Amino acid sequence: MLEEILKTRIMVKQSMKAYKHDKAISRMLEARQLGLKYIANFTYGYTAANFSGRMPCIELGDSIVHKARETLERAIKLVNDTKKWGAHVVYGDTDSMFVLLKGATKEQSFKIGQEIAEAVTATNPKPVKLKFEKVYLPCVLQTKKRYVGYMYETLDQKDPVFDAKGIETVRRDSCPAVSKILECSIKLLFETRDISQIKQYVQNQCMKLLEGKASIQDFIFAKEYRGSSAYKPGSCVPALEITRRMLAYDRRSEPRVGERVPYVIVYGMPGLPLIQLVRRPAEVLQDPSLRLNATYYITKQILPPLARVFSLIGIDVFSWYHELPRIQKTASTARSELEGRKGTISQYFTTLHCPVCDELTQYGICTKCRSQPQHVAVILNQEIRELERKQDQLVKVWLQRCQPTVGKG
Repeated sequence: MLEEILKTRIMVKQSMKAYKHDKAISRMLEARQLGLKYIANFTYGYTAANFSGRMPCIELGDSIVHKARETLERAIKLVNDTKKWGAHVVYGDTDSMFVLLKGATKEQSFKIGQEIAEAVTATNPKPVKLKFEKVYLPCVLQTKKRYVGYMYETLDQKDPVFDAKGIETVRRDSCPAVSKILECSIKLLFETRDISQIKQYVQNQCMKLLEGKASIQDFIFAKEYRGSSAYKPGSCVPALEITRRMLAYDRRSEPRVGERVPYVIVYGMPGLPLIQLVRRPAEVLQDPSLRLNATYYITKQILPPLARVFSLIGIDVFSWYHELPRIQKTASTARSELEGRKGTISQYFTTLHCPVCDELTQYGICTKCRSQPQHVAVILNQEIRELERKQDQLVKVWLQRCQPTVGKG
């Protein structure tokens, strides 16, 4: 049964290469091969579930773990002991291993990799088979299941594919700026190997944020809302905090369970807990006194993922940030400017035309329209709704198109 499932998965993965230019079909085939993978993997868990399982067989589950580990260790020993390859296994886990070929070219790597796969397959009984998948040139291996590199799947492939697993470029628990800056920095490292260029790029992005020139879109978090009953009393969860504020304004605005709630982090008074600095993106756009908390985003979101990569080659990325000139901006500057204008509403509405019939008047609304207060109320309410609708549209357009985005340069 498992052999049939695995063969079907191999067939589906081969079909993906033929349809890699068709995104819809590629996504469908990717979902199918993942489903087949999970079915095969769950067979082990199904037999090892002695409490909740319906067909427990602990001996079978333990046998799978033991034989898998034994097979992997035998393969690692074979690779390390074969001197002609000059290979060293730097990482082996479950059913795969990373082999370091120091100083080898791409062509040599493909040749040796194929030889290793055939040699390991020959030492194992059928249907155990080691498949040579790809060459990373270059590659950064952080920890278990966290790595990134330029991937070559065939020898005649000219342009590499940026392939990442487990790091922030492919995770959704951070904001888009983290993914973009990390990916651009890694690509600069792979392509130029010039740390000065990476340092200049990272410092430029930090300065954009400190000066308030970065797009708010790139700094929006989106966390899943699990429903009000799913949280413990007193939970400090941003998605729950935003939902509470929305419900205080409108009881109908509660997000659906599983929906992602967007939020940003803004500046606040010193000593305030982080949960009180959470705001909806629309609030930041409407209130000029609110600014993105650049210090938090840089020190807690952008630099830590960069440090995990560049610390492997002895680079301290936090020192790049400390070298930047300090930019002092008071968060309440805009608010104080608005409060400083001690004036009346006539300073903002200086027109002498009646807003209903457009006739000249000295009293705001002309004498003729004053005799029809209900008609005036209807007309003015219609105009207010139309202006609010236009304002909402402008905010959406500005969010999507008009802001500068965090990127290369």
